[in-house]
Amino acid sequence: MVSNPGRRAALVDAGVEVLAREGARGLTFRAVDAEAGVPVGTASNYFTGRADLLRQIDTRLHVRLAPDPGVVAELMTRPRDRSLVTAFMHDLMSRATRDRTGYLALMELRLEATRRPELLASYTESVRGDLEEAMEFHRTAGLPGGDESVAVLYLAMLGLLLEHLTLPGVLDGALPGVSVPDGLVERIVATVLPEEGRAGETGGAWSQCR
Repeated sequence: MVSNPGRRAALVDAGVEVLAREGARGLTFRAVDAEAGVPVGTASNYFTGRADLLRQIDTRLHVRLAPDPGVVAELMTRPRDRSLVTAFMHDLMSRATRDRTGYLALMELRLEATRRPELLASYTESVRGDLEEAMEFHRTAGLPGGDESVAVLYLAMLGLLLEHLTLPGVLDGALPGVSVPDGLVERIVATVLPEEGRAGETGGAWSQCR
């Protein structure tokens, strides 16, 4: 395999674009070469096969969709209450909106994992690791709610991301007076965390909702 980190990263990002636009069946080395604007056959020099490309796309999206450390540091100066959890959820939604292609590629990875046992195992481990990291972050930060609250927030935000990024019209006007998506984010947090957590009731928030 060729060792050129810059070229490899460009090819993986091109793979993200193809995956989000064409779906897994359209993710061929030829399509990646065309998207990256490189000679035909280039991608085959960097990846051992399609499964390898998919795994590297997953790894790349971990970096590409990660929260900005500066934003996290600023948020962590605020009181550790429900409003801070809401702010983290707004940041998640903002990142998803800014990099819609990246999140659509993540959704395509989920679908492809149902068809490829080798990808299912590695992707399940990857996403489970994200969830456990979110729980640990939430717990260490002393945010209200426990691991169960984080799991429910994860599921609710995943559903909101799916609808907002694919069929936004489904949510428009569904709840009169509630804006999409910001108002829905606040409703989700208020429903999952209806009261401020008492001292000691901490657990389980936020890097990626994958």
